Amino acid sequence: MGSKGREILGMDVDKVLDLLNKAYADEWLAYYQYWIGAKISKGPMKDAVNAELLQHAADELRHADMVSMRIIQLGGTPLTHPKLWLEKTNCGYDEPSDPYVETLLHQNIKGEQCAISVYKAMMDATREGDPVTYNMALQILQDEVEHEEDLQSLKEDLEMMLSSHGK
Repeated sequence: MGSKGREILGMDVDKVLDLLNKAYADEWLAYYQYWIGAKISKGPMKDAVNAELLQHAADELRHADMVSMRIIQLGGTPLTHPKLWLEKTNCGYDEPSDPYVETLLHQNIKGEQCAISVYKAMMDATREGDPVTYNMALQILQDEVEHEEDLQSLKEDLEMMLSSHGK
């Protein structure tokens, strides 16, 4: 970490690195959950759901990159083995064992809600002591809020379509 970068950090670097590595684990697991879900999904509106899942996967991968760069700036090392992702994750991994689009949407909405909580907590923890991490968390939080909204809109559209066919 650069000396001036260290100077502005008004908090325990190890605490920040732990928060960041947990978020890094979450981002990789979210990336994979979205990506594989888009590959295996079945059901009505599959194409629209897949397009959204793949866009979100790309965003989660970008988030993992942002978080890893911050970890490195702080003199840490991003988690180097995928098994550590499951050990360190805040949000877990919701295996898409049921490929039905409504189930996938439900699982991913739950994941976004967890991510929103994680980045809000990171902002609260770094607000006073680490403005760089705070701003990164804010950027990612904005994406996660948008993701939740996108997925909930798709789920509402699907529910409306299914209920109109059932009449």
